[in-house]
Amino acid sequence: MKKGFAYVILLICIAAQATAQDLNARVQVLSPKIQTSNKRVFQVLENAMKDFINSRKWSNDQILPQERIDCNFILNITAWDGNNNYTAELQVQSTRPVYGSSYNSTLLSVNDKDFDFIYSEGQVIDFNDQLFQSNLSSVLAFYANIIVGMDYDSFSVLGGTRYFAKAQTIVNAAQSASYKGWKAFDNTHSRYWIAENLNSKRYDELRQFSYNYHRNGLDLMVDNALNARKAIAALLPGLSQLDRQTSGAVLPQLFFTAKSDEFVSIFSGSDPQSRMQAYNILNDIDPSNGNKYQALQKN
Repeated sequence: MKKGFAYVILLICIAAQATAQDLNARVQVLSPKIQTSNKRVFQVLENAMKDFINSRKWSNDQILPQERIDCNFILNITAWDGNNNYTAELQVQSTRPVYGSSYNSTLLSVNDKDFDFIYSEGQVIDFNDQLFQSNLSSVLAFYANIIVGMDYDSFSVLGGTRYFAKAQTIVNAAQSASYKGWKAFDNTHSRYWIAENLNSKRYDELRQFSYNYHRNGLDLMVDNALNARKAIAALLPGLSQLDRQTSGAVLPQLFFTAKSDEFVSIFSGSDPQSRMQAYNILNDIDPSNGNKYQALQKN
Protein backbone atom coordinates (compact mmCIF):
# COMPACT_ATOMS: atom_id res chain seq x y z
CA MET A 1 0.00 0.00 0.00
CA LYS A 2 2.82 2.36 0.92
CA LYS A 3 4.60 1.55 -2.34
CA GLY A 4 1.45 2.29 -4.29
CA PHE A 5 1.01 5.63 -2.52
CA ALA A 6 4.65 6.54 -3.17
CA TYR A 7 4.21 5.69 -6.85
CA VAL A 8 1.20 8.01 -7.09
CA ILE A 9 3.16 10.83 -5.43
CA LEU A 10 6.02 10.26 -7.88
CA LEU A 11 3.64 10.52 -10.84
CA ILE A 12 2.18 13.74 -9.45
CA CYS A 13 5.65 15.24 -9.03
CA ILE A 14 6.63 14.26 -12.56
CA ALA A 15 3.41 15.74 -13.95
CA ALA A 16 3.93 18.95 -11.96
CA GLN A 17 7.46 19.27 -13.27
CA ALA A 18 6.30 18.74 -16.85
CA THR A 19 3.58 21.38 -16.63
CA ALA A 20 6.06 23.81 -15.06
CA GLN A 21 8.08 24.01 -18.22
CA ASP A 22 7.34 26.94 -20.50
CA LEU A 23 10.32 26.83 -22.85
CA ASN A 24 11.50 24.12 -25.18
CA ALA A 25 15.08 25.33 -25.37
CA ARG A 26 17.81 23.67 -27.39
CA VAL A 27 21.11 24.62 -25.78
CA GLN A 28 24.58 24.33 -27.29
CA VAL A 29 27.90 25.27 -25.76
CA LEU A 30 30.60 25.64 -28.41
CA SER A 31 34.32 26.11 -27.74
CA PRO A 32 36.24 26.02 -31.05
CA LYS A 33 38.76 28.62 -29.85
CA ILE A 34 39.59 26.85 -26.59
CA GLN A 35 42.65 24.62 -26.68
CA THR A 36 42.04 21.86 -24.16
CA SER A 37 41.86 18.07 -24.27
CA ASN A 38 39.16 18.00 -21.58
CA LYS A 39 35.94 19.50 -22.85
CA ARG A 40 33.76 17.76 -20.29
CA VAL A 41 33.33 21.00 -18.37
CA PHE A 42 31.59 22.55 -21.38
CA GLN A 43 29.16 19.62 -21.61
CA VAL A 44 28.41 19.98 -17.90
CA LEU A 45 27.79 23.70 -18.43
CA GLU A 46 25.50 22.96 -21.37
CA ASN A 47 23.44 20.54 -19.29
CA ALA A 48 23.21 23.01 -16.41
CA MET A 49 22.00 25.77 -18.74
CA LYS A 50 19.47 23.44 -20.34
CA ASP A 51 18.09 22.39 -16.95
CA PHE A 52 17.90 25.98 -15.74
CA ILE A 53 16.05 27.28 -18.81
CA ASN A 54 13.70 24.37 -19.41
CA SER A 55 12.77 23.38 -15.87
CA ARG A 56 11.76 26.81 -14.51
CA LYS A 57 8.31 28.35 -14.58
CA TRP A 58 8.67 31.61 -16.54
CA SER A 59 5.06 32.41 -17.39
CA ASN A 60 2.00 32.88 -15.18
CA ASP A 61 -0.09 30.43 -17.19
CA GLN A 62 -0.23 26.67 -17.41
CA ILE A 63 1.55 25.74 -20.62
CA LEU A 64 0.82 22.38 -22.21
CA PRO A 65 3.80 20.39 -23.51
CA GLN A 66 2.79 21.05 -27.12
CA GLU A 67 2.52 24.79 -26.35
CA ARG A 68 6.06 25.25 -25.07
CA ILE A 69 7.96 28.01 -26.81
CA ASP A 70 10.69 26.77 -29.14
CA CYS A 71 13.97 28.60 -28.69
CA ASN A 72 17.72 28.21 -29.12
CA PHE A 73 20.56 29.28 -26.84
CA ILE A 74 23.98 28.94 -28.47
CA LEU A 75 26.88 29.85 -26.19
CA ASN A 76 30.18 30.32 -27.97
CA ILE A 77 33.07 30.31 -25.49
CA THR A 78 35.75 32.71 -26.76
CA ALA A 79 38.06 32.64 -23.72
CA TRP A 80 38.48 30.48 -20.61
CA ASP A 81 41.08 30.70 -17.88
CA GLY A 82 40.99 26.95 -17.29
CA ASN A 83 39.18 27.48 -14.03
CA ASN A 84 35.87 29.32 -13.46
CA ASN A 85 36.06 32.46 -15.63
CA TYR A 86 34.49 32.53 -19.08
CA THR A 87 34.13 35.04 -21.89
CA ALA A 88 31.49 34.21 -24.48
CA GLU A 89 28.94 35.29 -27.04
CA LEU A 90 25.35 34.18 -26.63
CA GLN A 91 23.03 33.75 -29.60
CA VAL A 92 19.34 33.58 -28.70
CA GLN A 93 16.53 32.79 -31.10
CA SER A 94 12.86 32.06 -30.54
CA THR A 95 9.98 31.16 -32.84
CA ARG A 96 6.22 30.75 -32.72
CA PRO A 97 4.06 28.41 -34.82
CA VAL A 98 1.85 29.75 -37.58
CA TYR A 99 -1.73 28.54 -37.40
CA GLY A 100 -2.61 25.60 -39.62
CA SER A 101 0.92 25.11 -40.95
CA SER A 102 4.23 23.50 -40.10
CA TYR A 103 5.98 26.86 -40.43
CA ASN A 104 7.55 28.59 -37.43
CA SER A 105 7.98 32.36 -37.51
CA THR A 106 11.07 33.90 -35.90
CA LEU A 107 10.27 36.34 -33.10
CA LEU A 108 13.73 37.00 -31.68
CA SER A 109 17.23 36.66 -33.07
CA VAL A 110 19.95 38.38 -31.07
CA ASN A 111 23.69 37.96 -30.58
CA ASP A 112 24.84 39.12 -27.14
CA LYS A 113 28.59 39.74 -27.36
CA ASP A 114 29.07 41.21 -23.88
CA PHE A 115 28.86 38.04 -21.83
CA ASP A 116 31.44 37.25 -19.15
CA PHE A 117 30.52 34.92 -16.32
CA ILE A 118 31.81 32.68 -13.54
CA TYR A 119 30.81 29.02 -13.44
CA SER A 120 32.19 26.12 -11.40
CA GLU A 121 31.81 22.62 -12.80
CA GLY A 122 28.74 20.95 -11.33
CA GLN A 123 27.40 24.21 -9.91
CA VAL A 124 23.61 24.57 -9.72
CA ILE A 125 22.54 27.77 -11.47
CA ASP A 126 20.56 29.81 -8.94
CA PHE A 127 18.37 32.80 -9.69
CA ASN A 128 16.39 35.40 -7.79
CA ASP A 129 14.74 38.13 -9.86
CA GLN A 130 15.15 40.63 -7.02
CA LEU A 131 18.85 39.96 -6.43
CA PHE A 132 21.87 39.71 -8.70
CA GLN A 133 23.38 36.32 -7.87
CA SER A 134 25.41 35.57 -10.99
CA ASN A 135 25.79 36.94 -14.48
CA LEU A 136 25.09 33.54 -15.99
CA SER A 137 21.70 33.13 -14.32
CA SER A 138 20.70 36.77 -14.81
CA VAL A 139 21.48 36.77 -18.54
CA LEU A 140 19.67 33.48 -19.14
CA ALA A 141 16.65 34.63 -17.10
CA PHE A 142 16.62 37.97 -18.89
CA TYR A 143 16.34 36.35 -22.32
CA ALA A 144 13.86 33.75 -21.08
CA ASN A 145 11.51 36.55 -20.06
CA ILE A 146 12.08 38.41 -23.35
CA ILE A 147 11.24 35.21 -25.25
CA VAL A 148 8.04 34.64 -23.28
CA GLY A 149 7.05 38.31 -23.60
CA MET A 150 7.53 38.38 -27.37
CA ASP A 151 5.54 35.17 -27.73
CA TYR A 152 2.66 36.60 -25.68
CA ASP A 153 2.80 39.87 -27.67
CA SER A 154 2.26 37.89 -30.87
CA PHE A 155 -0.90 36.25 -29.54
CA SER A 156 -2.55 39.15 -27.68
CA VAL A 157 -2.26 42.93 -27.81
CA LEU A 158 0.62 43.97 -25.52
CA GLY A 159 0.32 40.54 -23.91
CA GLY A 160 4.01 40.39 -23.03
CA THR A 161 4.02 43.46 -20.78
CA ARG A 162 4.43 41.63 -17.46
CA TYR A 163 7.38 39.62 -18.80
CA PHE A 164 9.16 42.66 -20.17
CA ALA A 165 8.66 44.22 -16.73
CA LYS A 166 10.35 41.15 -15.21
CA ALA A 167 13.24 41.59 -17.64
CA GLN A 168 13.51 45.23 -16.50
CA THR A 169 13.63 44.06 -12.88
CA ILE A 170 16.58 41.83 -13.77
CA VAL A 171 18.31 44.78 -15.43
CA ASN A 172 17.71 46.95 -12.37
CA ALA A 173 19.12 44.29 -10.03
CA ALA A 174 22.25 44.03 -12.20
CA GLN A 175 23.11 47.74 -11.99
CA SER A 176 25.42 47.08 -9.03
CA ALA A 177 27.33 44.40 -10.92
CA SER A 178 30.52 45.07 -12.88
CA TYR A 179 29.54 42.97 -15.89
CA LYS A 180 28.95 44.55 -19.29
CA GLY A 181 25.59 44.71 -21.02
CA TRP A 182 23.44 45.89 -18.14
CA LYS A 183 24.04 49.63 -18.23
CA ALA A 184 22.88 52.41 -20.53
CA PHE A 185 26.40 53.44 -21.52
CA ASP A 186 27.66 49.94 -22.42
CA ASN A 187 26.33 50.07 -26.00
CA THR A 188 23.12 50.92 -27.85
CA HIS A 189 22.24 47.23 -28.26
CA SER A 190 22.80 46.17 -24.66
CA ARG A 191 20.33 44.29 -22.49
CA TYR A 192 19.63 47.60 -20.81
CA TRP A 193 18.29 49.12 -24.04
CA ILE A 194 16.38 46.00 -25.07
CA ALA A 195 14.47 46.13 -21.78
CA GLU A 196 14.10 49.91 -21.97
CA ASN A 197 12.60 49.79 -25.47
CA LEU A 198 10.21 46.94 -24.67
CA ASN A 199 8.94 48.72 -21.56
CA SER A 200 8.62 52.13 -23.23
CA LYS A 201 5.28 53.45 -24.49
CA ARG A 202 7.17 54.75 -27.53
CA TYR A 203 7.28 51.22 -28.91
CA ASP A 204 3.74 50.10 -28.13
CA GLU A 205 2.91 50.62 -31.80
CA LEU A 206 5.61 48.17 -32.87
CA ARG A 207 4.41 45.65 -30.29
CA GLN A 208 0.83 46.06 -31.53
CA PHE A 209 2.12 45.60 -35.08
CA SER A 210 3.56 42.26 -33.97
CA TYR A 211 0.15 41.12 -32.78
CA ASN A 212 -1.68 42.25 -35.93
CA TYR A 213 1.05 40.89 -38.20
CA HIS A 214 0.93 37.44 -36.65
CA ARG A 215 -2.72 36.99 -35.67
CA ASN A 216 -4.40 38.94 -38.52
CA GLY A 217 -1.77 38.17 -41.12
CA LEU A 218 0.43 35.10 -40.83
CA ASP A 219 -2.14 33.00 -38.98
CA LEU A 220 -4.63 33.56 -41.82
CA MET A 221 -2.22 32.57 -44.60
CA VAL A 222 -3.40 28.98 -44.80
CA ASP A 223 -7.07 29.97 -45.13
CA ASN A 224 -6.64 32.88 -47.54
CA ALA A 225 -3.12 33.92 -48.55
CA LEU A 226 -4.31 36.84 -50.69
CA ASN A 227 -6.27 38.49 -47.90
CA ALA A 228 -3.50 37.79 -45.41
CA ARG A 229 -0.92 39.55 -47.63
CA LYS A 230 -3.27 42.51 -48.06
CA ALA A 231 -3.70 42.74 -44.29
CA ILE A 232 0.08 42.71 -43.74
CA ALA A 233 0.65 45.25 -46.53
CA ALA A 234 -1.88 47.58 -44.90
CA LEU A 235 0.17 47.49 -41.69
CA LEU A 236 3.50 48.51 -43.27
CA PRO A 237 2.90 52.29 -43.46
CA GLY A 238 2.60 52.27 -39.67
CA LEU A 239 6.13 50.92 -39.45
CA SER A 240 7.32 53.73 -41.68
CA GLN A 241 5.93 56.31 -39.24
CA LEU A 242 7.50 54.50 -36.30
CA ASP A 243 10.90 54.46 -37.99
CA ARG A 244 10.97 58.24 -38.29
CA GLN A 245 10.33 58.57 -34.56
CA THR A 246 12.79 55.94 -33.30
CA SER A 247 15.74 56.01 -35.69
CA GLY A 248 18.64 53.86 -34.51
CA ALA A 249 16.78 52.22 -31.62
CA VAL A 250 17.52 48.59 -30.81
CA LEU A 251 13.96 47.19 -30.81
CA PRO A 252 13.13 48.01 -34.46
CA GLN A 253 16.50 46.56 -35.45
CA LEU A 254 15.77 43.35 -33.56
CA PHE A 255 12.37 43.20 -35.23
CA PHE A 256 13.75 43.51 -38.75
CA THR A 257 16.57 41.05 -38.02
CA ALA A 258 13.88 38.52 -37.18
CA LYS A 259 11.44 39.43 -39.98
CA SER A 260 13.32 40.66 -43.06
CA ASP A 261 13.54 37.25 -44.78
CA GLU A 262 9.94 36.53 -43.91
CA PHE A 263 8.76 39.81 -45.42
CA VAL A 264 10.49 38.89 -48.68
CA SER A 265 8.89 35.44 -48.67
CA ILE A 266 5.42 36.87 -48.00
CA PHE A 267 5.45 39.60 -50.63
CA SER A 268 7.20 37.53 -53.28
CA GLY A 269 3.79 35.98 -53.89
CA SER A 270 2.11 39.34 -54.48
CA ASP A 271 1.35 41.05 -57.78
CA PRO A 272 4.11 43.34 -59.18
CA GLN A 273 2.51 46.57 -57.96
CA SER A 274 2.08 45.25 -54.41
CA ARG A 275 5.63 43.91 -54.41
CA MET A 276 7.01 47.32 -55.38
CA GLN A 277 4.92 49.08 -52.74
CA ALA A 278 6.24 46.69 -50.11
CA TYR A 279 9.79 47.09 -51.42
CA ASN A 280 9.66 50.89 -51.26
CA ILE A 281 8.45 50.90 -47.66
CA LEU A 282 10.74 48.13 -46.39
CA ASN A 283 13.83 49.43 -48.15
CA ASP A 284 13.17 52.90 -46.74
CA ILE A 285 12.67 51.89 -43.12
CA ASP A 286 15.16 49.01 -43.07
CA PRO A 287 18.06 49.89 -45.42
CA SER A 288 20.44 47.50 -43.64
CA ASN A 289 18.50 44.62 -45.24
CA GLY A 290 18.01 46.40 -48.55
CA ASN A 291 19.91 43.71 -50.46
CA LYS A 292 17.28 41.18 -49.35
CA TYR A 293 14.35 43.38 -50.33
CA GLN A 294 15.77 43.81 -53.85
CA ALA A 295 14.30 40.39 -54.64
CA LEU A 296 10.87 42.05 -54.55
CA GLN A 297 11.82 44.17 -57.56
CA LYS A 298 12.16 41.13 -59.77
CA ASN A 299 9.29 39.86 -61.87
